[in-house]
Amino acid sequence: MGMHKLTPAPGSTQTKRRLGRGPGSGTGGTAGRGEKGYYSRSGSVHKRGFEGGQMPLHRRLPKRGFTNVWAEDNEVVNLRDLKKLSDITVNPEVLKQAGLIRHADSAVKILGMGDADRAYQISMCTVSEAAAQKITAAGGKVIAA
Repeated sequence: MGMHKLTPAPGSTQTKRRLGRGPGSGTGGTAGRGEKGYYSRSGSVHKRGFEGGQMPLHRRLPKRGFTNVWAEDNEVVNLRDLKKLSDITVNPEVLKQAGLIRHADSAVKILGMGDADRAYQISMCTVSEAAAQKITAAGGKVIAA
């Protein structure tokens, strides 16, 4: 089989309608655009969300809240989730391999929900105050990120 013998699957393509080619074609005269109006003219393209001159929905709805453009997203891991780890060393790469976070290069914060069952050695992560107390009480160490 060669490239010159390739054809589309039967029924997957249709011939293009030839518009405005006389009354016998079925699409002569107005070429399927109807009679008058904006959509019968050439160049009749409007912007996304245009509602025929009516105030569009995205402008009718009220603005609410505030978006902080400088906010940094942290991936959150609780102490109770660290039980899934086989090692006591905790860093973003280990958490990624265990499936606790999505990306190894993102900022990670460890929160204090649950108990520290081992003496974890935590590095390259932000740790909440409650989590840090529980980790140090279990004999672990938190190295500043």
